[in-house]
Amino acid sequence: MTELTSRRGLLFGAAAVSAGAFLTGCTSNESSDDDKPAANDQPAADDKPGKPVTIGYAGPQADHGWLNAINDNAKKRAEKYSDVTLEVTEGSNDTAQQIGQIETLINKKVDVLVVLPADGKALTQVGLKAMRAGIPVVNLDRIFNTPQAYRCWIGGDNYGMGLNAGHYIGEKLKDKADARVVELAGLDNLELTKQRTQGFDDALKNYPNIKKVARQAADFTVESGQAKMAQLLQAQSKFDALWNHDDDQGVGALRAIEQAGRDDFLMVGGAGALSAFQAIKQDNGVLKATVLYPPTMAASAIDLARALGQGKGIGGMAEYEIPASITLYSAVVDKDNVDQYMSTGFK
Repeated sequence: MTELTSRRGLLFGAAAVSAGAFLTGCTSNESSDDDKPAANDQPAADDKPGKPVTIGYAGPQADHGWLNAINDNAKKRAEKYSDVTLEVTEGSNDTAQQIGQIETLINKKVDVLVVLPADGKALTQVGLKAMRAGIPVVNLDRIFNTPQAYRCWIGGDNYGMGLNAGHYIGEKLKDKADARVVELAGLDNLELTKQRTQGFDDALKNYPNIKKVARQAADFTVESGQAKMAQLLQAQSKFDALWNHDDDQGVGALRAIEQAGRDDFLMVGGAGALSAFQAIKQDNGVLKATVLYPPTMAASAIDLARALGQGKGIGGMAEYEIPASITLYSAVVDKDNVDQYMSTGFK
């Protein structure tokens, strides 16, 4: 068996595992008392320099606070490791351009690829091309159409965002008769927006006293958040809570709320922007919580890529191999725990 064939077999033979919890990193600085390797004799990745690994990174165009944070997290994490060389493409939201960038990385024969695709469906074929060339792919957030196009997927829980936002609001309003809530969603042509709405709606089913009375879709920008929130406020003279899908568009939503002189409801945001954390900590406005969609997933993707390149697993797990799927947890951040998360907030 050739080296390439063996490597391909390893890539395609991985079993699917769902971790369903926040991955704080694949590295482990811990060792057992007698400094033994993992139970399967395959050492877990750690901070000590190991086999040099060249990671190709194809990320998004940083035209949004969260996307900018994704790129920053990836680059800063790679700088942490003396054994990692990061080949970074110019971020792009154009599928054809990103495909070309990834093909360039494949031709350079990088050891591992980390890809946040502009469009998961459209980039599936180039993911397959990398895997067939023996280059493991860490698929970040927007998922390819088939597991054959990646060795590991890591991303956020969009359904869980809506679910946890709904439960938070539900608990705050559970004793209020005929409570009314409104929703400021993201882009309706994105599957993630539909998942966030579905999670929110499913959570509210547990609270028969609460009714969602209005919904507007914005497009993840400050300007759209302000315009769409102004429409909601004009149409709804009275409601008790707002679920806003995105903290960037939330900046605009808060402007509209201030301009309207409204403070008669509570607001829950989404993603984990620094401005949202600061407002929550000050606790002098409507924003009381935000539900995380952590950009730290990009740092964890670099950890995963490094572990793949060095043939190591994850510290704290018994398996040789890193999992095939890792879903981050959408924690709710409010005034009780905001200090814990402040350092992770993105601008």
